[in-house]
Amino acid sequence: MNDRTNTRGSGAGGAWLPEDDEAVRRAAAEESAHPASGGAAYDPSLIDDMAAEIELDAEGAAEACAIGADDRVAAAEAEAERHRDVALRARAEFDNFRKRVRREQEELLSRAAERVVAEMLPALDNLERALAHVRDGGDAAQLVKGVEMTHGQILDVLAKEGVVVIDPAGEPFDPMEHQAVGQREDATVPDHTVLDVFLRGYRMGSRVVRPASVVVSSGGPAAEAGGADPRGPASAG
Repeated sequence: MNDRTNTRGSGAGGAWLPEDDEAVRRAAAEESAHPASGGAAYDPSLIDDMAAEIELDAEGAAEACAIGADDRVAAAEAEAERHRDVALRARAEFDNFRKRVRREQEELLSRAAERVVAEMLPALDNLERALAHVRDGGDAAQLVKGVEMTHGQILDVLAKEGVVVIDPAGEPFDPMEHQAVGQREDATVPDHTVLDVFLRGYRMGSRVVRPASVVVSSGGPAAEAGGADPRGPASAG
């Protein structure tokens, strides 16, 4: 046998393995041409079969890895689709909730306005009666009485809605609730005192619906601490 041939084992059935396929083929060809003394000829087809089996095993492993990767991708896509569906459902439910709340608020406002209008109708009826009384040449005293009754009914309706009248005659000027429309000298009262009320104001809860239009004093003694606002009626003419 050629000295370059690397053999292992002993006897006719001794096995030898090269480092790569090409070396296997060369060794197999050389062994076929010069068989070892007393040994059988080497069959190259065995090497081909081994190589084919190795190739098949490698392809099977690669295919198994590919199938596993596909399964993981499919599972991830399914999970993402599930989360997307949950998000879409949550968004739809929130939109429906927001629309329902807005609709309920509108209904509440509508009912509140309807209730106020219903409570104002008796006052409107009394005004119509008062007008009819004047057209028919009725007594003035009866007219005044009817108008006063109507005025009281309107104030009652406003009071039920939490409206408070602002009538600050004789009180210190408060720029948060009063609007000065005039100023008059009066040395008998502290400076910035409300002398006259042209229009009464109205407050609903903590919110001023309309400030009272007033005339304030000037030229009097300085207001005591905690009395009239020291800034005075800035809007007074």
